[in-house]
Amino acid sequence: MADPRILAAALAGAGLCTAPAAAAPQAAAPSPTGASAAMKQQAVADVEAHAKLIQQMVDSLFSYAEPGFQEFQTMEYLTGILKKEGFTITKGVAGIPTAWTATWGTGGPLVALGSDVDGLLGLSQYPGSPTLKPMVVGAPGHGEGHNSGMPMMIAAAIAAKDVMVKNKIPGRMMLWPGVAEELLATKAWYVRDGLFEGVDMSIFAHVSSDFSTGWGNSGNNALVSAEYTFHGKTAHAAGMPWEGRSAVDGVEVMDVAWNIRREHLPVTQRSHYVITNGGGQPNIVPDLATVWYYFRDLDFGSVRDLYKTGNEIADAAALATGTTVEHKLLGYAAPNYGNKPLAEAAYANIKAVGMPTWSADDQAFAKTVQETNKRTIKALPTVVADLSTPANRERSLGGGSDDIGDIMWTVPTITVRYPSNIPSMIGHNVLSAIAMATPIAHKGAVAGAKAVSMTVLDIMTTPQLVADAKAFQQDVQFKDQKYDPVVTANDPPAIHLNKEIMERMRPEMKKFYYNPAKYPTYLDQLGIKYPAVGQPVAAVAPETK
Repeated sequence: MADPRILAAALAGAGLCTAPAAAAPQAAAPSPTGASAAMKQQAVADVEAHAKLIQQMVDSLFSYAEPGFQEFQTMEYLTGILKKEGFTITKGVAGIPTAWTATWGTGGPLVALGSDVDGLLGLSQYPGSPTLKPMVVGAPGHGEGHNSGMPMMIAAAIAAKDVMVKNKIPGRMMLWPGVAEELLATKAWYVRDGLFEGVDMSIFAHVSSDFSTGWGNSGNNALVSAEYTFHGKTAHAAGMPWEGRSAVDGVEVMDVAWNIRREHLPVTQRSHYVITNGGGQPNIVPDLATVWYYFRDLDFGSVRDLYKTGNEIADAAALATGTTVEHKLLGYAAPNYGNKPLAEAAYANIKAVGMPTWSADDQAFAKTVQETNKRTIKALPTVVADLSTPANRERSLGGGSDDIGDIMWTVPTITVRYPSNIPSMIGHNVLSAIAMATPIAHKGAVAGAKAVSMTVLDIMTTPQLVADAKAFQQDVQFKDQKYDPVVTANDPPAIHLNKEIMERMRPEMKKFYYNPAKYPTYLDQLGIKYPAVGQPVAAVAPETK
C-alpha cells in the first residue's frame, strides 16, 4: 500500500500538487495545473480499497478465456459490476452483441476508458505453472493478458467517480471494451457508428511488463483483414475432372502470386494468410475454398494500396482458374498515434505511483518461468520506463497492429502500459498466459488503476489540458495525415467469427470458471501453490472433481 506522505512528495516533485498533503479536500473549481494532491491521494486509497475486487475480476476473466466476438460471460460479469456502481449500461453497441458501454456523470469533459477483453485461440494454460499445460486442450486462453485491462480500468473509474462525488467535480466517463481486438475487428466499427462522438479525451490500457506511456507515431502498422472466398464447380476428380473448376486452385494461385509479388512490395509491409476452407475430400473437385489475409503497412495510404493489390491478385487468380471470387472485409486498424499533452500528464502520474512492490516470491516465479522455458532471464522491473517519444524510439520497419489507432485518429488518446506480466515472454503465446492470474497480474493492475484514476481527475479539473490535447491533435497529428479507413457503411462487423469453436469448447471451459465466493484466488481453486517452483500442476480443476 502506498504511503500517502510518499505519494504527496512524489506529486509535489512532479509539479502536480496545488495544496499541501495535509490540506482539506479541494473544492470543485477547476484548477489550471491539475487535480490536487489530496484528491489524488483519495483516488489511490480508493483503488487500494478495491484491490480484492481487481483480483477477482482479473482471475474471473482469465477463467472465461473467451475469444473475439464470443465475450458473453465477460460482458455480463463486468457490466454487472458497473451497474452496481451506478453506471448506465448499453449492450450490443455498433451492432456487436458482446460490445457495450457504461456511462456515468454529468457536465464537464467526457473521458472514454477502455481496454481489450478477448482471448486467443488454442492458448489454454494453467496460470501459475512454469510448465506448459492446457486447462482444456485446444481451447482459447489469455495468451496476451487481455483479462487484466478492463478490471484495471473499472477500478480506476470507480476511484475517480468516488473522488468526483466527494469533491463535487463535474464530468463524465464512458467505459468500453475492446472486443475482438485480436481480430482487429471492432474499433473502426465503433468509430464508424459514432460511439466516440462527443468524447473529449480517451485513455486506453494494454498489459505489459513495464509501466509507461508515450506520444507520437508509435510505429504500429495499419492493417486490413480480408477474406477471399473462391467459387468453382464440383466434379469427379478422377472420372471427369474437366467438368470441374477447383476453388482451391483459385486460393493456391492467389497465394503463389502474392508470395511472388512480395519481392516488389515495400520493406515495411507485413502480410500473412491462412486457408480456412480447403475443400472436403480429394476425389471431389472443391467448389468452395477460402483464404484469410492480413495486410499491414505503416500508414493509411500504404495499407490501402496493399489491400488493393491483394484484391487485384485475387481477381486474377479467379480468372486464371475459371472460378469466381468474393471479397469480404473482416477487420481494420489505423496506425497508432498518441497525444502528447495527455501522455505527459499521465506519465507524471505513473512516475508518482511507481512500480508495484514485488515480493521475493514474485521475482522467484518470474525467474522460474524464464528458466523453465529457456527465455532471457530478466527480473521484474522496479523502475518505471521512460516516456516514449519520437526522439527516443527506434525507427519502425513494420510490425504489429492495434485497432486503438482508429480511436486515436478520432479523439485525443493515449495507451497506458501497465506491469501485469513478466519480461521475456513471447506475445500471442501460452507463455504470456502463465502469470496472468497471479499476484504479478493483480499488483500491476492495481498500479495501473492508480495512475489512470489520477489522470482522469487531472482531465476533469484542468480545462487547459483538454484544450492543449485537442490543439495538439489538430495542429500536429493531423498536419500530415487524416483518418482514412477502408471500412465503409456496407461492411458489417464479422460477428460470426469464433462462434463454432466456442459452441464446442464452452461446456468444458465452464467447468474451470473461477468461483470467488468459494476460493480466495483462482490459484487456490486450481490447487496451485504460488510461486509453484518445481510444483506439479493439477490435472483438473477442483470444481470438476
